[in-house]
Amino acid sequence: MLTTLLNGVSLAAVLALVAIGLAIIFGLMRVINLAHGEMFILGAYSVVALHQWTGSVWWGVVLAPFVVGGIGWVIERTLIRRLYQRPMETLVATWGLSILIREGLKVFFGGGSRNLPIPIRARLHFGGFSYPGYRIFLIFVAIVVMAAVLWLFTATDFALKVRAVIQRRDMAMAMGIDAARIDQAVFALGAALAGLAGAVMTPLITLNPEVGLFFLARSFLVVIVGGVGSLLGTVLGAVIIGLGNAYLSFLTRPVFAEVALFVFAILLIRVRPSGLFARPE
Repeated sequence: MLTTLLNGVSLAAVLALVAIGLAIIFGLMRVINLAHGEMFILGAYSVVALHQWTGSVWWGVVLAPFVVGGIGWVIERTLIRRLYQRPMETLVATWGLSILIREGLKVFFGGGSRNLPIPIRARLHFGGFSYPGYRIFLIFVAIVVMAAVLWLFTATDFALKVRAVIQRRDMAMAMGIDAARIDQAVFALGAALAGLAGAVMTPLITLNPEVGLFFLARSFLVVIVGGVGSLLGTVLGAVIIGLGNAYLSFLTRPVFAEVALFVFAILLIRVRPSGLFARPE
């Protein structure tokens, strides 16, 4: 059972990294980014490319967030900025972008599956219990990054500017806040978090260009459960989905666990559309 618990926590850690990026992008810009799963997969393939070049997974883990964050910045400047206040066009554009990225990855890397070596082979031993050291590393990284993101969006001048832009964009701009730069920074940060999640998960998954769709769907579940606009709620939603998936898969079958979580999300939308941890509007 302890193994199941830690598996759930490690899944929750990755889902939190992906979903919090989705949540802050939607919370600020009201943009539903259907290409967010491809930010995850771009982080993973950044690790693949750097591993081919350097022979080390660690270079990819370190550099992937910067690479994907830069790609996110370019996407916001060239595509998303033209579609604010146009939700249907944004959905179509980001869905088209997701297809373009997936097909581009197939051209450059091939459509087949691949696996990378796990960079930490050591295992944690406690009595008769043993658990992979790399998964412990993944949980630690996610906790540190989540704490940093929550601090950034709650206790800094940047947080005040973001709140001002969210609440009264015109007034914030009149007071000298560069709303366009805030948009750029938030979108790039959201992409970078998804890229980091993809990078740290690469050694643990069978990688192919379609994997991002799996994490995109789970990220939407997390945001629905946690509540749109609540970063802490998103983290707690990731814990619920991650642990729920792990224990239901252990008690039944993985496919039943997936169905149960989706049914739970549908019922939650009916009962509490704002999510479990956000204040209803």
